[in-house]
Amino acid sequence: MPATLSFTLKQARRLALAAQGFNGRSPPAAIKAVALNRLIERLGILQIDSVNALVRSHYLPLFSRLGNYSSDLLDQAAWSQGRRRTLFEYWGHEASLLPLSMYPLMRWRMQRASRGEDIYQQLARFGREQQDTIRKVLASVEEQGALGAGNLSTRQERAGPWWDWSAEKHALEWLFAAGEVTVAGRRGFERLYDLPERVIPRAVLAHPVLSEDEAQHGLLRHAATALGVGTEKDLRDYFRLNPADSRPRLAELVEAGELQTCEVQGWRQPAYCLAEPKVPRKVPASALLSPFDSLIWERSRTERLFDFRYRLEIYTPQDKRVYGYYVLPFLHNERIAARVDLRAERAAGRLAVHAVHEEDAGLDEEGMLALAVNLRQMADWLGLVQVQLNCPRASAARLRVALAQIDGG
Repeated sequence: MPATLSFTLKQARRLALAAQGFNGRSPPAAIKAVALNRLIERLGILQIDSVNALVRSHYLPLFSRLGNYSSDLLDQAAWSQGRRRTLFEYWGHEASLLPLSMYPLMRWRMQRASRGEDIYQQLARFGREQQDTIRKVLASVEEQGALGAGNLSTRQERAGPWWDWSAEKHALEWLFAAGEVTVAGRRGFERLYDLPERVIPRAVLAHPVLSEDEAQHGLLRHAATALGVGTEKDLRDYFRLNPADSRPRLAELVEAGELQTCEVQGWRQPAYCLAEPKVPRKVPASALLSPFDSLIWERSRTERLFDFRYRLEIYTPQDKRVYGYYVLPFLHNERIAARVDLRAERAAGRLAVHAVHEEDAGLDEEGMLALAVNLRQMADWLGLVQVQLNCPRASAARLRVALAQIDGG
C-alpha cells in the first residue's frame, strides 16, 4: 500500500521522543504513583535486567523521563500486594514489567508456551519430557505459596555457569511461561512464584479471552503508540512478535484505518504511524538512557533515527571494549550526543564517570552543562554524594568545569 504521509528525519525523531514520554521532567515533589503508572502505561513495558553496575535497568527509563522519583514507587507497583500493585512480570520484550491492563494481551503467548511454541528449545523440551516434575513443583506452590527456585531445588551437585538450572528452576520457568504461575515478588533479585489467582486481580483474570489476532492487534497498536513511527520490524520487536504474526495483523490495522503507512527520510523500508500523528515543534529533553531503554533497544532503529551505532560491551573482553563496561547514551536536544561509562560506587558514596565519548557533532557548552546536571541529578537520585571523574579525555576537563559550575565551585 503506498505511503500517505512523509516525515523528515527530524520530524520522525520528535514523534519518537514525544511518544516515549520525553516531555520534560516534573519537580520531585510532583512525582507520585499516578504519574509513574501513567508513564508505564504509555510505554507499555519496562525491560528487566540483572546488571547492577549503576542501578538495575528497569528503574532507569522512569528516571530518564521523570527525574528524581522514589524507586519504592516502582517496587510497590511491581511487587506489592493489593491496590498499589499495577504491574506484572512476563516475557514482553525479554523479561519485562508490564501494566496489568496488558495481561489479557499476553495470554495467547502463555497458551503457545504451554504447547512448547515460541519459547527456548531447552525449556520446550523440558515441558514435553518432565511433566511429572512440573506438576510436583506446581503442587508445592499451591500448598506453600510464593516460592523461589532455591526453596525447591533437590540438586546435590554445585551449580555450573549461567543457565545451569536445577530441574525445579526449569519447572518454575516453564510454568511461568505457560501462565500457570506468576511472579509474586522478589527476594533480592530472585523471583518468587505463586498462582496467578493469588497475585493478579480477579477482574483482570476474568477478562474475556482474546483471540491471537485480537491480542496481536492490541500489541501492535500499543507499539505504534509508544514508538510514534516505526517499520514493521520496529513495531513487532517492541513486544517480540514473530513476522508471521505481525505482518498480516499490521496489514489489517492499516486496512481498518487504525494505522497508516508513511515514509521517513532515509529509511528504506515503509513505516507506520497512528492515523493522526502530531509532530511536536521541538522536544528539548536531556537524559541519560539505560542500555535497555525502549527508545533505543532496537539497535537498527536507533541507527536510522539518531545516526548512532550502539552495542553493549558488558560481555566483551575488557581489552576489546571501545567505550566501556556500562555505557549510557546521552540524549540532548533531539540527538544522542555522547556516551558515558558510569558506575555506582555505593560504599564510597560516589557516582564514578569512567569515560565520556562525544559523538562527531560534539557537545557545546550548553550541552556539557546539561550532561553535568544529569549526572548530578542521577547521583542525588541514587543517594550518592559525589560525582567523580575518572576519565582522562578532553571531554572530562570540560565536564569538570560544568560540574563545578552547577555545584557553585
